This record gives sequence, structure tokens and C-alpha cells, in this order.
Amino acid sequence: MHVAMIGTGYVGLVSGACFADFGHTVTCIDKDAGKIERLKGGGIPIFEPGLDLLVAQNVRAGRLYFDTEAAKAVAEADAVFIAVGTPSRRGDGHADLSYVYAAAEEIAGLIDGFTVIVTKSTVPVGTGDEIEAIIRRVRPDAEFAVVSNPEFLREGAAIEDFKRPDRVVVGTDDPQARAVMTELYRPLYLNETPIVFTARRTSELIKYAANAFLALKITFINEIADLCEAVGADVQQVARGIGLDNRIGGKFLNAGPGYGGSCFPKDTLALVRTARDAGSPVALIETTVAVNDARKKQMAEKVARALDGDVTGKTVGVLGLTFKPNTDDMRDAPSLDIVPALQALGAKVQAFDPEGLHEARQLLRDVDFKDSPYDVAEGADALVIITEWDQFRALDLDRIKLLMKRPVLVDLRNIYKPDDMRARGFSYTSVGRPLTGPITGKA
Repeated sequence: MHVAMIGTGYVGLVSGACFADFGHTVTCIDKDAGKIERLKGGGIPIFEPGLDLLVAQNVRAGRLYFDTEAAKAVAEADAVFIAVGTPSRRGDGHADLSYVYAAAEEIAGLIDGFTVIVTKSTVPVGTGDEIEAIIRRVRPDAEFAVVSNPEFLREGAAIEDFKRPDRVVVGTDDPQARAVMTELYRPLYLNETPIVFTARRTSELIKYAANAFLALKITFINEIADLCEAVGADVQQVARGIGLDNRIGGKFLNAGPGYGGSCFPKDTLALVRTARDAGSPVALIETTVAVNDARKKQMAEKVARALDGDVTGKTVGVLGLTFKPNTDDMRDAPSLDIVPALQALGAKVQAFDPEGLHEARQLLRDVDFKDSPYDVAEGADALVIITEWDQFRALDLDRIKLLMKRPVLVDLRNIYKPDDMRARGFSYTSVGRPLTGPITGKA
């Protein structure tokens, strides 16, 4: 089948490359000429493991193309996907749908014959209705169906998520559109992937409800972690104890500095605004948003407590700036709250991230960016792990200790064992586990 993908951001590029790998002919379209030229030259504008190889293979096979002009690709397409950004709108938290509606208006003038127009972007309930109205207004004669097909891609594992998903959700009541979507995803039948067909508005809400539930689950275990610290319990053991219950499950029960990224912050906020507008407020999600926002800032105070309550004039080394490992995405990363909060308390910050330094330099001020974890440790009064990159899991701790002014490690991802750190002579602080000072006399 022929697919046009409007937008070559994270969702559009990954989805387009994977559809091409399924055997479809895909053209990814973007108005950013520089980005398209880079893609044509084999460059990848985002960091996602395996994406460069997948794109190169399908370009060579003649199934994947890139263009700034949509006319030819849309006219030939069986399905046109809208995969543009829907950032939070300044001032009210609603999803900014201007890019979605602009794409719909452009598509309307280009479609030829029956075309399925698929919303891949995350959009509030009722957006599909508005897209349909726009196209009807521009092209009253057009033959088309508007379908909701939300994405459930985790950054760092997006290709696996697309090719081996838990489910595919398709929102449409149109039998012809259903047939097109079934054919597009036909390769997944080999994996017995459930394809859930629903009404369009239901599909739109599924995406928001899923992300809100996961955000709530993260916030729940973070609050339990705080309670564990207060009463002397271990949050990792609590998480395992409740996660083995099949009704709860163990995923998203890792305590930490709070959620960030491209989806959870904006999607929870958009759901809150949608619910208020509908006269059906979602108090649990409103509380989740507030608790998570406050938590990220509180992590700076945790670091200060590890340094006897005062970081004034002290050097804090930060390991990890992106919101999660295996991505260069800095959107709503906890580091964007923690680093400025440390600076406000008087600390000097030096930092390293394997993939996020370019973006971090645009977003963080007065930070001394370093080239390695060991450069960050040199001269530091405390070392803080914010993002759990694999390379931070097996640091040469003896070398780290020698480089630091003081052997103070604040592990906001619980990647080390308290007893091991204590035996090595570190003052070690983690999340939801007992504080540990060094064993007297130990090196």
C-alpha cells in the first residue's frame, strides 16, 4: 500500500520507517527542508537505537522516501498519517492542535480518490470530528474517512514497540477505512497482535487514559518511596511485593525523581483540561500532575541533605540529563527542574549525558558540561544520578571516589546497592531506601 506520513518527528519517522519495513511504500513529508535533506543524506535527526539502520535499509530497497512537497505522495496514498506535534498550549495546558489542523487543510486539497486520513498525533477527544469538518469544508466532493490510530511508542524501544506491540487501536466506524487499516497492519497478525477497533472518540480517549494511568502509577510508587524513607522500609521490595500481583503488575513501579518526556506531562495536562471542559474533572490525574511537578524540584533538597543541608559554593556533578536513557529527548526531563533548583540553592553544577548534551546546552544555563562521567566526578562534593543510562550502572567506583572531593553519591534511580556503596566508603542516598554512611575505616 502507499502511505504518506505528514511529519518526520519522533512518531512520524519511526512509524514511516516501520511501515516501509512491513513492505509498504512510504513517503515522509516535512516542511523543514534542512531535516529532509539530512534524511536524504542518511542522517537521522533524533537518537533512537536501530533507527538509522532501519531507515537506510528501506531507502535502499526503494520503499522509503523523504520530501518537502506533499502533493504527489498524498494523491497516491491509500492512507495519509498526520504525525505532527501537539505541544501543550501556553497559558492553559490544552494540546496545541494548530499543526494538526493545518495538515488537515493541506491534505484536503491533495487527496485523489478514497483516502484514509489517520491521526497518529496524540489529540484530545473530538479532534477527529474537527479534522473531518475541515476536509469537508475544503473539499465537499472528497471521498475519505478520518481514523484515530494512537501511537504507544516508548522512546528508546520504539521500533520494537511498533513491530511487536501489545495492541493496535483503530478508531473508525467506516468499513472501507477498517479494511485499509487492517491491510496496513496485516504483518502484525503473524505475532497475533490484538487489533482493537473502536469508535473514533473512544480511540482518542484510550491514548490519554493509558498515559494518565501510567503517570499515576509512577507517582504512586514515588509517594510510597517517601513513606518508606520515613518508616525505614525498602521501596524496591515493596514494589516487587505488590508487582507480583497480576492485577497490579511490576512495570512502572520504579521509584525515582518523577516522570518527564514527550508524552506523560503534556498528555496528563491535556486530559485534565479536556475533563474540566466536559464538566467531568479527573481529580486523581490533577493530583498526579501537581505531585509530580513538586517532586522534581524536591530532589534538589534531597541532594542538599546529603551534603549536610547546604550546597552553597559546593560542586554537584550530575550524571544523565535526558528524561530517560536511550534517547536525546530533554522534554520535561527531571534535570530541567533539579539543576536550576540546585543552582538556586548555591551549587555549582557540572554534568554529562551520553546523547543529550546538544539539547541540554540550549536549555540549561551556567552548567559546566563534561565529556565523561569521570570528568563530572572530578572535584565534585557530590555526584547525582538522574538518568539511568547503562554506562552509569558499572562505573569504576574506586576511581570515582578518588576523583571526588567527598564520596557522596545521590542515586535518584536506585541503580546501586546500598550495602555495596557503604562498603566502598560512600555516603549513599537513594530513593525510598535507608540512608547509608560509609563503614568506618573502609577504603
